[in-house]
Amino acid sequence: MVYNTESNKDYIVRNVTIIGKFRELWLYYILQGFLACITLSILIIILGKDKTVIISAMAATAFIVFAMPTSVAAQTRNVIGGHLIGIITGTVFYYTHLPYYIEYPLVVGVAFFLMVALDFEHPPAAGTALAVVINEVSLNVFPTIMIAAVVLSQCRYHLRHQLRNLV
Repeated sequence: MVYNTESNKDYIVRNVTIIGKFRELWLYYILQGFLACITLSILIIILGKDKTVIISAMAATAFIVFAMPTSVAAQTRNVIGGHLIGIITGTVFYYTHLPYYIEYPLVVGVAFFLMVALDFEHPPAAGTALAVVINEVSLNVFPTIMIAAVVLSQCRYHLRHQLRNLV
């Protein structure tokens, strides 16, 4: 059996780097993960457990905001603008009454296009568009998603000097 020593060295270096990073940032892993848990708990209490698709889109936003606070996708403009595009796109497609196998991919594609074209890149917002199409459009969805996006963005903004990039 022949071992590729170059691959083994890369593996060892990568593991040493991961361990060193964990030793340096372990407290931030816990604190920033806890912040994500708190914000999602509040969202679940407001929406209820039947809106899991919307909650999962906001969970992805919470990950980006708290694990990668300096990324472009975590910027307030992108979080709020991306989710706004997702809500609007999802609402428009909800009323088109296309077959689901056409409607679901199409709403994601259009939301993707609009976010990139308008410079509001926030990947979880494509999930918001899909969530609005899958769930019924209701009066509490728009304000809840937008409030959650604003709260997550403001947490990142006000804690920006304390938060660390964990990814």
